[in-house]
Amino acid sequence: MVSIAVIDYDMGNLHSACKGIEKAGATPHVTDSAADIERADAVILPGVGAFDPAIQHLRSRDLIQPIKDVIAKGTPFLGICLGLQILLEGSEEGVEPGLGIVPGMVRRFRPEPGITIPQIGWNQLELTQPESPLWNDLPESPWVYFVHSFYADPSDPSIRAATVTHGTQSVTAAIARDNLMAVQFHPEKSSQAGLHILANFVHSVQSQRMPARV
Repeated sequence: MVSIAVIDYDMGNLHSACKGIEKAGATPHVTDSAADIERADAVILPGVGAFDPAIQHLRSRDLIQPIKDVIAKGTPFLGICLGLQILLEGSEEGVEPGLGIVPGMVRRFRPEPGITIPQIGWNQLELTQPESPLWNDLPESPWVYFVHSFYADPSDPSIRAATVTHGTQSVTAAIARDNLMAVQFHPEKSSQAGLHILANFVHSVQSQRMPARV
């Protein structure tokens, strides 16, 4: 059974994400230990709240470099909501530098008639990387649950794995590059589609751990 480190930095309720991981057949370990993160089969960085406190909490626990290290060495990594945004270089929400793992900035939704900010509720994904393992066996435009006022704007648009439209604005809903995956929505709140996405992440980790046939 794969072991997944779920990073605890006081920025969100981790229980729902852990339950989804357990249902998918993996063992979640909530931790703020760099050693736990280093030896895990995969890592999940969840998060809700504001950009600057998230960076400050990670820094106070000496977790910024361990996160960069596990991604650089190829460990499967999934960011959720704020855990996506802090991977970028910075945010219009605050002044702290982001982790800089993904070039680009976090932007604020533009006010426009007929939309609410934050975007709260269900919306449909447009899968721009349909081959990503996150989307295996999902419908073409799955419904997932969002709560956000800001969105990731990566410098390289090819890293976008999915987008979502709010009003007239089409923005990043997920990114994927090699072992790094992250989503703006909350899979743990997205009913069967969200649980399926978490299961797809677990299955991708399991497939990497299977010994090669000779």
